[in-house]
Amino acid sequence: MKWDEFFVTGEPMIYGAMASIVLASLAIVVGLTYFKKWGYLWREWLTTVDHKKIGIMYIIAALLMLFRGGMDGLLMRAQLAIPENGLLDAQHYNEIFTTHGLIMILFMAMPFVIGLMNVVIPLQIGARDVAFPRLNAVSFWLFFAGAMLLNISFVIGGSPDAGWTAYFPLASIELSPTVGNNYYSIALQIAGIGTLLTSVNFLVTILKMRAPGMKLMRMPMFTWSVLITNVIILFAFPVLTVSLALMMFDRMFGAQFFTMANGGMDMLWANLFWVWGHPEVYIVILPAFGIYSEIISTFSRKNLYGYKSMVYSMVIISLLSFLVWAHHFYTMGHGVTVNGFFSISTMAIAVPTGVKIFNWLFTLRKGKIEFTTPMLYSLAFIPIFTIGGVTGVMLAMASADYQYHNTMFLVAHFHYVLIPGTVFAVLAGFYYWFPKLFGFRLNDKQGKRAFWLIAVSFNVTFLPLFFLGLKGMTRRTFTYSAETGFGPLNMIASIGAVGLALGFVYLVYNIYWSFRYAPRDTTGDPWDARTLEWSTPSPVPEYNFALIPKVDGLDPFWASKKTGKPLTEGEFEEIHMPNNSGQPFILGMIFMAFGFCMVFSWWVPSIVFGIGIVIMLAVRSFERDHGRHISIKEIKETEQRLRGEQS
Repeated sequence: MKWDEFFVTGEPMIYGAMASIVLASLAIVVGLTYFKKWGYLWREWLTTVDHKKIGIMYIIAALLMLFRGGMDGLLMRAQLAIPENGLLDAQHYNEIFTTHGLIMILFMAMPFVIGLMNVVIPLQIGARDVAFPRLNAVSFWLFFAGAMLLNISFVIGGSPDAGWTAYFPLASIELSPTVGNNYYSIALQIAGIGTLLTSVNFLVTILKMRAPGMKLMRMPMFTWSVLITNVIILFAFPVLTVSLALMMFDRMFGAQFFTMANGGMDMLWANLFWVWGHPEVYIVILPAFGIYSEIISTFSRKNLYGYKSMVYSMVIISLLSFLVWAHHFYTMGHGVTVNGFFSISTMAIAVPTGVKIFNWLFTLRKGKIEFTTPMLYSLAFIPIFTIGGVTGVMLAMASADYQYHNTMFLVAHFHYVLIPGTVFAVLAGFYYWFPKLFGFRLNDKQGKRAFWLIAVSFNVTFLPLFFLGLKGMTRRTFTYSAETGFGPLNMIASIGAVGLALGFVYLVYNIYWSFRYAPRDTTGDPWDARTLEWSTPSPVPEYNFALIPKVDGLDPFWASKKTGKPLTEGEFEEIHMPNNSGQPFILGMIFMAFGFCMVFSWWVPSIVFGIGIVIMLAVRSFERDHGRHISIKEIKETEQRLRGEQS
């Protein structure tokens, strides 16, 4: 292989990206060396098995991917801002279009949700850790390996270019001969294994490690949403993993699963992809519903209205999510019966979703509403998401979908679902639970300014796309002529995209400002909240709870504050905690090296790294690591220090 085939060349923006990667890497190395932080980085982060630190790393990665995917979005909007624009050629646009979707859904939304899940769930159920701490670290480093592998593709080898759905034959070796879609199949397999391990870990954690008295119908709504989400992951992600493996066999070993000849079937890929892909929408939406439920209840100063109906509606949504996948190809030749079934099932899923909207509205009714930054995101979600839901019902009608399906109307619809339904939620959750992680709140005034900039700019960006779709502008197109009349609305959308970017930049500035100047919280409960995580000091100690709480109803911390009945009783005892380990980090790096060699069909080093993976697993299998104990004296000192008490 020649150097110009290995590195992507010929694009000034790519050269700029290469230079920025090199400079950023050098800055990190120099900074860590100058401030002598290599040991700290290794001890406290790279080897940690603390679920809270792992959650923070997921969230940091998600924020970085938000800006990486956001840059792709800005480039697409810049290209479409005016007719016959020459900023990007068709190939470059296809690559950006593909990576934007992949990164935003799989490497921004998913890790942000999983990061909040890691931080909050053990605290909400009164547990000291997740069920399998070492496995939790492995999950993160496999996700990280997959994310980095996909992200280096745009400077080494070339990005995938067949759309985020990678439909065949577009993704076949004949129509996409570069290694871009090899990155797609292998990076997503590695990251997907990490997500599947997370599912198993959190299912066991929630089902087996709840505090005494916390029955299933006493769990916080966010915990319920995560439990149901992980059931969906357990059933959906193996489908994606197998599909990606078959894709890899087709592209790299000459198999014929999805080819147009020799018994292959391109529609097999479409079906397998969406059997995973539509449940994936609810994998990122259901935890968002849980986040909104916690925030709306807290800042309305009321119990969540219709607790049982919320739980049942999420269970129904999870079941129906596996029965709607074929609405993604009404136009691909199914008969009336099949289209009719999937049309009805797709409309039916709007019913339990609508139930939740009314639950939140009735929770707000007669509440003492406090308009904090998390609450603003939660309130804005309701009308914006409703627009996304109503347009989804329009798309669910098979006959009408022939008009809407391949247009910008569909692009507007799924952004009106995913951005308020996931991005607003994770930002709200980030603001809400931030004090638990770092001991202080993000500045609320700056947070509100960023919210209004993001919320208004979102509508300026995506509302025009509904009208562009109805006027006939097709999606997945990189240019259009002036005669179409699409120019003015596209320009408005592109201006809105700049506003969105500025809103997210302001969010980052708020984090920086708050780290430097925000007053520190010593109460552990800055929001006057309801659930168990707020009974711990801020930031939360390694062991979470010095004494495990006892639960006798919903919102136990709120009940404890109102009745004066303590959550915990008894004397401190030694706490058993797992040791840190460098094995998950090393395993993730070996997986990344293995995946990189597989992308380029370098079989000998692939085999070597594959053997390395097996060796790492074997070492863990024979390891004797019984953890360590935190002494009573250390527990007392930690509690006094974090709660601001005098010894």
